[in-house]
Amino acid sequence: QVQLVESGGGLVQPGGSLRLSCAATGKGFSINTMGWYRQAPGKQRDLVAVISRGGTTNYADSVKGRFTISRDNAKNTVYLQMNSLKSEDTAIYYCNINLYYGSGSRWGQGTQVTVSS
Repeated sequence: QVQLVESGGGLVQPGGSLRLSCAATGKGFSINTMGWYRQAPGKQRDLVAVISRGGTTNYADSVKGRFTISRDNAKNTVYLQMNSLKSEDTAIYYCNINLYYGSGSRWGQGTQVTVSS
């Protein structure tokens, strides 16, 4: 059973930084893509950033130049470095992974990020 454990959310002032982490635990799995999504109150869940196993990245236009996604394949962990945070970045952030060999995808439990003065 593959599970995701997220950490790193919190309250930060506008212009500040946070780093989110998401570790996949379990046995007998291999991860294809890893990504972060976010959902603000009353809105749909949207893609923030995604990274392939080989390191190719893709970002939402709203976070380009401010957020950086990275991964450590040996640790089955994905990171999201968020800089120059804005109030509109406030949301619950969810980690997502897609597994190889038809094993589907998994979601993390979500971590709250609040940007406010």
